Amino acid sequence: MALTATPETLVATSKQRHSLARDFAGIVAILVLAGIGYLLFPDNLALLTRILAMALLVLSLDLVTGYCGVATLGHAALFGAGAYAAGIASAHYGVTDPLAMVACGIVGGAAAGLLCGVIILRAHGLPQLVLSIALVYLFHEFANKASDWTGGSDGLSGMTTGPLFGAFEFDLYGHTAYFLGVGLVLIVFVLLRLLVRSPFGMLCRGIKEDPLRIRAMGASPKAALMKMYVISGAVAGVGGALNALSTQVVGLDSLSFTQSAEALVMLVLGGTGSLFGALTGTVIFMLFEDYVSAANPFHWLTILGLLLIAVVLFAPKGIYGTAAAYAARRMEDRP
Repeated sequence: MALTATPETLVATSKQRHSLARDFAGIVAILVLAGIGYLLFPDNLALLTRILAMALLVLSLDLVTGYCGVATLGHAALFGAGAYAAGIASAHYGVTDPLAMVACGIVGGAAAGLLCGVIILRAHGLPQLVLSIALVYLFHEFANKASDWTGGSDGLSGMTTGPLFGAFEFDLYGHTAYFLGVGLVLIVFVLLRLLVRSPFGMLCRGIKEDPLRIRAMGASPKAALMKMYVISGAVAGVGGALNALSTQVVGLDSLSFTQSAEALVMLVLGGTGSLFGALTGTVIFMLFEDYVSAANPFHWLTILGLLLIAVVLFAPKGIYGTAAAYAARRMEDRP
């Protein structure tokens, strides 16, 4: 008996192919932009590596804010925990392998995500936001007081990083750190694309839209959000470890409220609930900040503020989100 494809099957197959095409396009875009950045800024790879580290932080923030609807202004706590975990492992325990340091960052970020999730998820709305701010200040103060381990206000130094894969030394120009960062962003991007399209990812989206309905269906919103918070912490920990590897020092600024706020601004700028939007917002914000602050050091904050106001008013879905919505409408209007 011959099987005939139903309209629903055809639509599902079409969506799957479109999603795979977007994934492939995203990987190609990351590689192309990384190559262009390397060719255009061979003497400023430190900035590009910093952008990659921040991109991982913003991706992790998008998981809990964009996909789960959890309000937070303390996500730098997870980033800083990963950075300090990698730095302490190297400075105090003699861990020199870069990948082992990244693994330490993942563990540190995931542990911080578990702790923050337990506290933040006990509230909703504005109290949730206040709890996240309180946590990032507590992490910052703890790192400042535990100076024997963290270096306090002077920062954690004395890190030693061995060659990547035993062959590629970390040079002063930052070539190895940059290529490691590109590889980490690619791996995380692919894994997160699989995650957000999985049944678990769909559950988290459902919790954001209607948590009461999800609870009525027998699922536990809090348990799902806790899992996502731990995953988010692991991703942020990768970014923190990359930042520690590239700079060879971990400072209190990695745990600052300012960094949390900037990460949220980058996410809104690109578009929440979209991994592509998180990457887009990070690149645009950091390049804009770098160039405008250098060109106009006295008024760059004013210019940046005007840009953000324009994006929020005229592109409420973010730069990437608005562009993607416009492209989707054009596709639907085609005969």
